[in-house]
Amino acid sequence: MGLSEYDMAIRLCLAAVLSGFIGYEREVHGRLAGLRTHILVGIGSTLIMLTSMHIFDIYRGVATPDPGRIAAQVVSGIGFLGAGTIIRFKASVRGLTTAASLWTVAGLGLAVGAGLFIPATITTILALVALFFLNRLERVMIRRDWYKALEIDTKAGASQLQEIRSVLSDYDVEIKDFDVKKSSSSEGLIIKIIVKLLTNEFDSEILSKIRELDGVKKAGWSALADS
Repeated sequence: MGLSEYDMAIRLCLAAVLSGFIGYEREVHGRLAGLRTHILVGIGSTLIMLTSMHIFDIYRGVATPDPGRIAAQVVSGIGFLGAGTIIRFKASVRGLTTAASLWTVAGLGLAVGAGLFIPATITTILALVALFFLNRLERVMIRRDWYKALEIDTKAGASQLQEIRSVLSDYDVEIKDFDVKKSSSSEGLIIKIIVKLLTNEFDSEILSKIRELDGVKKAGWSALADS
């Protein structure tokens, strides 16, 4: 006898909670795959496994299907599609949450096709909660550090990076990555620095200090895109 819909609902909710705990820890430490990504992968994989077990129960006594085979094929197949949505640019990685949601939707398709309407609906609700409501929770309660890009147009060149680093260190700003390229004018350079801030309280003050440096024509902040 197969699992009841109540048992499936319990398993899905437990997967969301347990994977959420791990995702919370990653989020607090500023990792790119955080709370929402972990929950989506957790509930998606649980739904795929439940669908595999359900198919095994349907064909029990008629055929001898492997309940893990369909899950393995979907996981490997959807991985190629998900990988195509992930883009790494310098210190920023974009598309992790989108890849996780695609993976979860693949599980939804399998579940609906197998007739698991209530577990598929519960998974959809859990995914929407993770995507909509937990996104706000991340910004308000969890993410105490801020990741931004500092773009500086300077005439002094790359040698001025040490002075800029000194200004940032005064405000406990951590440099994660940087890039130097020529500006539109042949005389200057554009220095783009990916930084991690503990607060955005001193954003304007940091810019003022950097703009006071010799050779700096302009400086400004830009936010990194969400995953």
